[in-house]
This record gives sequence, C-alpha cells and structure tokens, in this order.
Amino acid sequence: MRVDFYEFGRITVEGKNYTHDLVILPDRIVSPWWRLEGHEVSLKDLEIVWEEKTTYLVIGTGAYGMMRVAEEVKKKTAELGIHLIVRKTAEAVKIYNQYEPTKQVIGAFHLTC
Repeated sequence: MRVDFYEFGRITVEGKNYTHDLVILPDRIVSPWWRLEGHEVSLKDLEIVWEEKTTYLVIGTGAYGMMRVAEEVKKKTAELGIHLIVRKTAEAVKIYNQYEPTKQVIGAFHLTC
C-alpha cells in the first residue's frame, strides 16, 4: 500500500486520508495506532508487526522526530532479522515507498510532533 501524501497530522494511503497515527501492513492498515506511552514505541506497541513476516520496518517518529524507539524494539528487530529504519516521518514515508513494491515492508507512522 503506497503512501500518496504526508503532511503534519495527515497522511494519504492508496487515496484514503488518515489523521491518526497508523501502521501499514502488507494487507491492511491499523489506525488509530495507540502506544502505551505516546512518544515512545515499545515492544507491546508493535505486537501486530511481530506477527507478520517482513524484511523492513520503517518507523516515522513525527514531523519533528519527537517519538523515541525503545532499545528493546531495536534488539527485537535485530533478533528477527528485520531491518529497522527510524526517521522523521516525511523521510520515513519516502523510504517506505521505495520498499513498498517488494511487499516486505511495514510502516509505523507518527503523524504529528
């Protein structure tokens, strides 16, 4: 599922607009994507990712990069052989779209700060 557009607080995926954080899986979108702590991504926040087989996990940390990724997430992706890419959301969307044709990428995007 290709991301068509992103700006602070809004993302368009396959022609549909979203105004809440989301996770894009190869076959579906989970929105809103709520985290236990709003500006940190923990293992529990990515349970839907661990259930999937993927090569890449792209995390968008917000327009200003305010969301942190916990060390435990970095360790888990390494253990599973998943390439973790963490960037501000605008850049993360571009990277996600580069890998999207492979259908081996999951994107988790924080849309605001």
